[in-house]
Amino acid sequence: MPQMAPIGWLSLFIIFSITFMIFNMMNYFSYFPFMPKSNLSISKKETLSINWKW
Repeated sequence: MPQMAPIGWLSLFIIFSITFMIFNMMNYFSYFPFMPKSNLSISKKETLSINWKW
């Protein structure tokens, strides 16, 4: 029955969209950026001061 074809395409589109969004959310929330925790970088930032020479 060709009259029912749009319902099939709509259900395929909805299933694909939900799967795509779940896949993207899992990839986004499973990413942990590398953040160095060395004491040298922290102390260097604390001692850095900007003095204007003019």
